[in-house]
Amino acid sequence: AEAVKKLLPSGFDLAKMAFMTGVETTLDGIDGCRITRCGYTGEDGFEIAMPADNAESIASKLLSDPAVNATGLGARDSLRLEAGLCLYGHDLNETINPVEATLAWTMGGPKGRCRKEGGFLGAEHILKPDGKLQKVTKKRVGIMGMKAPAREGAEIYDATGENKIGDVTSGTFSPCLKAPIAMGYVETPLAKAGTEISLKIRGKMQKAAITKMPFVESRYYRVPE
Repeated sequence: AEAVKKLLPSGFDLAKMAFMTGVETTLDGIDGCRITRCGYTGEDGFEIAMPADNAESIASKLLSDPAVNATGLGARDSLRLEAGLCLYGHDLNETINPVEATLAWTMGGPKGRCRKEGGFLGAEHILKPDGKLQKVTKKRVGIMGMKAPAREGAEIYDATGENKIGDVTSGTFSPCLKAPIAMGYVETPLAKAGTEISLKIRGKMQKAAITKMPFVESRYYRVPE
């Protein structure tokens, strides 16, 4: 935040900018820019937009700050996985519905208008007439306890290692936890946190367990009261 603040106009109170809000402004004196307090990392962060001709100069100004380091998609992917966030094409696709992905919170509670009225594309496939969620056969879960990282496509088995119950959709070594983490889909009866499972990693079975997400507590910015 302090690095971004240096590019904003004097008087811009960044402390009052809530998470998931954005505003048009100037950056480093350049008009036609926009700053949004958001990001897909579980951390406080910003996405900035500016005229294409000024992108290099603004990026260079940010990188000249000793507190700023350039990072790539690998770092972003590690952070979003630590935060338990889905990546489309991996943890989400056209065959997975919000209930299976444990994203039903995006529709509000069962007494909310969205859940009671439905009416949106696919509502009849995931909602009951009273707004409650239909049962699903699989659910997205977090996984920890294995000795080696389980990558996308790794097979998930029950504790005996004999019955396949799902597949890993994302996996990495967590820099924050110093341990392998993964998420994937398993049969609903075995989706409870603490359930012991086995993972087939590079042809070998490894013990692991279902765990709650996020793996690392999120630190989204909250405006001081």
